[in-house]
Amino acid sequence: MGGSASISLSLLGLGPERKIKCYNGYFVNGYVFHTEEYGYGRKTYNNGVCIKGSTSSEFEVDYFGRLEEVIELQYHSEQNRVFLFKCYWYDTTDRGIRVDPHYALVEINSKARHRNINDVFVFAKQCQQVYYTYAFL
Repeated sequence: MGGSASISLSLLGLGPERKIKCYNGYFVNGYVFHTEEYGYGRKTYNNGVCIKGSTSSEFEVDYFGRLEEVIELQYHSEQNRVFLFKCYWYDTTDRGIRVDPHYALVEINSKARHRNINDVFVFAKQCQQVYYTYAFL
């Protein structure tokens, strides 16, 4: 292992610095994300988040949510930065999501929040952007 690699690992092992930075938005994976609060009342509303995922079963599970905060952690070096998204996650079980078989559109029950509310952070690099439309009946 090279000298610079072992120094970087040592710096990561110290953990993040105590000071964090928060942002209203972030550009990652070709998308511009804005927090829900920042986007409120604007013409574009870029807070929809999707994580393509899978579970231990044979069925793939995608997670859908809204971006609440963008957080930057720095690990004792300018090169060692990590961006996290804190999200409000929707329930993606059968009671919270439905996929139209003909159009493959995903319908989310916006009132059904994911039960594990302690697991709200994801790496920004994991996220894809989605757009929500709301039907008022």
